[in-house]
Amino acid sequence: MTVAAIRSELHFILNGEDVALRDVAPDQTLLDWLRLSRLLKGTKEGCAEGDCGACTVLVGRLTPSGGLVYEGVNACIRFLGSLDGCHVVTVEHLATGEDRLHPVQQAMVDFHGSQCGFCTPGFVTSLYGLWMQTPNPTDQQIETELQGNLCRCTGYEPILRAARSISSYGGTQDDPLLIERETMIARLKALADGARVEIGEGRHRLIVPANLDDFAAILETSPTATVVAGSTDVGLWVTKHMRDITPVVFIAGLQELKSIGLKDGAITIGAGVTYSEAITTLSQHIPALGPLITRIGGQQVRNMGTIGGNIANGSPIGDTPPPLIALGATLTLRKGRGRRTIPLEDFFVAYGKQDRAPGEFVETVEVPLPAAGAHFAAYKITKRRDEDITATLGAFHVVVKDGRVASARIAYGGMAATPKRARAVEAAIEGRLWTMDTVEEALPAYETDFQPISDMRASAEYRMLAAKNLLKRFYLETTGTKAPIQVRRYEEA
Repeated sequence: MTVAAIRSELHFILNGEDVALRDVAPDQTLLDWLRLSRLLKGTKEGCAEGDCGACTVLVGRLTPSGGLVYEGVNACIRFLGSLDGCHVVTVEHLATGEDRLHPVQQAMVDFHGSQCGFCTPGFVTSLYGLWMQTPNPTDQQIETELQGNLCRCTGYEPILRAARSISSYGGTQDDPLLIERETMIARLKALADGARVEIGEGRHRLIVPANLDDFAAILETSPTATVVAGSTDVGLWVTKHMRDITPVVFIAGLQELKSIGLKDGAITIGAGVTYSEAITTLSQHIPALGPLITRIGGQQVRNMGTIGGNIANGSPIGDTPPPLIALGATLTLRKGRGRRTIPLEDFFVAYGKQDRAPGEFVETVEVPLPAAGAHFAAYKITKRRDEDITATLGAFHVVVKDGRVASARIAYGGMAATPKRARAVEAAIEGRLWTMDTVEEALPAYETDFQPISDMRASAEYRMLAAKNLLKRFYLETTGTKAPIQVRRYEEA
């Protein structure tokens, strides 16, 4: 295996300025660096956990096809080490002159979208990212973009009115980031020198692998290193739990982990594919996964968080493992040059323990498409609809032939120490007529499969009742009931 050249500086672009940093702590956040080192105070700290959006900045990165995409991210949980080769844009960079506001800013002023003003830069930056891609967004697109931005003053309607009117203040063709797009692509390509980045010594090291093979080699020699992709979990380990995560290996820039595609009836997803990158393909081929993904965090979290990270962390309330288990997904794990493939459900051994050897990492997940005529659904139960952590999540993949259940795969999160199949429930309905009587008779089997706990998100009794009711809901939805199971905004009841 060829050893990559090693660089001891982090290289990225801040607004219009080239940045080269030698003194970077592995756990240093972008937010702290912007405010304390660069005195860019427009980016605010509200929650320090990726919930409120006051710290939103745009990060531009090269795509595998050579293009450039800008995405809103939470600077409070984004580490500096993940920015090598990127373009960071803060709210200070939006105005086109000393006496002229950007269209997004002017719309917010004219429609009174700001009161105390603390959250306003985050809203402006998020809306800027949306406007660049969709100059005339629908209300649904605006609300989805702003799921991760919280305002305690305005009641949101003035902000929505401002968002609808941005293009009346100017077109995207006059926007500096669009005008300078080709120049910025060239600058970012010049930064991509193919070198590994290593800063610090001993345990206190920050490492950015040069490529996937380099990452595999690094992890073999440093198997206890913390691997950071999107940092939507690891960021909180630092900001909330004050954990020492060193040494840290940042893999967000590994293009080899960014592939997603359909082949031979299955979708193969690289471990570094974010929710935002995955949603189009998954929604097209497995429609039930689209609405689920839009309820994972806010847009900033979906722009950062990865499918592979959600799996590798092994959380019992991770949102993607239950539906992927129900679909029969498999994992490819890599260590050095060696690879092995296992069923996803076998990856989760116990609370905090996965079937992953030291130095081994999740490389890809393969998700079979539902069989023709199969019923598939995933339901997430939370205290509030948007940007909330799961209390319980049920996923159902059932094939009915001639009125009988030919096969069933049912999986839950939040009901056990790991994401888990409901095998007793499956056995109770397989071979039976697909009727409400069958469903009712299967409900006692939940007590065999699960013994949920009570915590701050839900009591054990609530979780059990909700889990059972989700099977009833799935039955009603698959049998064509005319009663609305769920009334969705922007959809007819």
